[in-house]
Amino acid sequence: MADQLLEQVRDAVDGQIDFEGQKLAEILATAVLAIVGAISFLVGFFLQDIALALKIGLGGTALTFLLVVPPWPLYNKHPVKWLPVGGQPAITSAQQNIVIDEKLFTK
Repeated sequence: MADQLLEQVRDAVDGQIDFEGQKLAEILATAVLAIVGAISFLVGFFLQDIALALKIGLGGTALTFLLVVPPWPLYNKHPVKWLPVGGQPAITSAQQNIVIDEKLFTK
């Protein structure tokens, strides 16, 4: 029973994102945390309420977590096409040309 539940949770959380998605997630997390931090500081400063500033900061951190951590589909718009496993090589040996110090070597 517990194994089935754990497997369902793992399937829901285990998602793939591509390299462009990682870059977007990093930029989004940095921007949201910076904006929320500035808003939190300004509200806390002008209202002289540290508890409210901390609550705004915590809410912004939770929002950032929900935006960045799940593998949303927008993070996988450019999937990586990997080479086939154990199949025919993508480049045949007749096509391999290596250039070293302006000398052409064929393999």
